[in-house]
Amino acid sequence: MRRLRLAYRDNDRSPVIWAIREQARQYGVDLEILQIKGTHDYEAALPIGACDVIIEHLEYLYGEPLRGRNVSMFCAPQLTSESEMVVAPGIQDPSQLVGRRIAVRTSGRVQAIVLRLRAMGLEDKVELVMTPDAEVGRWCQWKKVESGDCVATFISSLYVKPALQAGLEVMSAASVPVVGHYAQACLTSFGAANDELMRDYMKGVIHALCWLKLRRDEALAFASGEPRQLMGIQDRAEFEWRFDAIVKPLQLKPYPTAQAVINMYEMACAEFPNCEGLNPLTLWDLHWLKQLDDEGFVDRLIAELG
Repeated sequence: MRRLRLAYRDNDRSPVIWAIREQARQYGVDLEILQIKGTHDYEAALPIGACDVIIEHLEYLYGEPLRGRNVSMFCAPQLTSESEMVVAPGIQDPSQLVGRRIAVRTSGRVQAIVLRLRAMGLEDKVELVMTPDAEVGRWCQWKKVESGDCVATFISSLYVKPALQAGLEVMSAASVPVVGHYAQACLTSFGAANDELMRDYMKGVIHALCWLKLRRDEALAFASGEPRQLMGIQDRAEFEWRFDAIVKPLQLKPYPTAQAVINMYEMACAEFPNCEGLNPLTLWDLHWLKQLDDEGFVDRLIAELG
């Protein structure tokens, strides 16, 4: 069994990550999962060789000191905006937000919110109120809406229920394609030196995505073990709801799209220094996915599990 070290940050990702580990075993890959919580340590892990692959939060690879050098992004299982727009009661149309205040979580992808407001025709027409978790609680920016300080906010779909219970409402908001959670990257040199390992790991990734989407009951039962414990969810119904919310946006063939890559690059430029002038396509290496797809591996797996 060949070993591969995968680094992640947020336990909300554990149902997908643990599914990848489970399915990678049948392709001869022993996945060692490493949680690295601190942003600095997480961003340093790949360049210094503390892990072989990272999953989630790839934008920093465009910034200094890497500027896209020596790293390869190789799959994008999710291409959708991951948050819901929560508004005060009575807000039914984006035009009602013009000139008013929107609470924005400071940790995470602030520029992704700007992209969505742009798609709604609201960029530069609302005031963004930067609201750290330390002020209101994790994903509790809705409290600024409840208090009347703001009229809207964006909340991860996994954490929207308390806002609804407080009497706030979800309003349909433009979705923009982004390279979302579960996107992965490795050092280019590692991929070149371990081509067969990475190809087999990609089989495990694809198998996990298909298993999660097409064999829900099996995958849910599996995720109800260690992943559920890591997420700290006691209530069974709540965990099932979270599981379904995580799995729904996953795509079985994890290719990025051109617009998702463009939007990801804009988000990187807004947050990290000296990204400008890079060609964002140069970081992507899809040859393992393309080979397996062309050989019919993905379609056969979908037929088998479906």
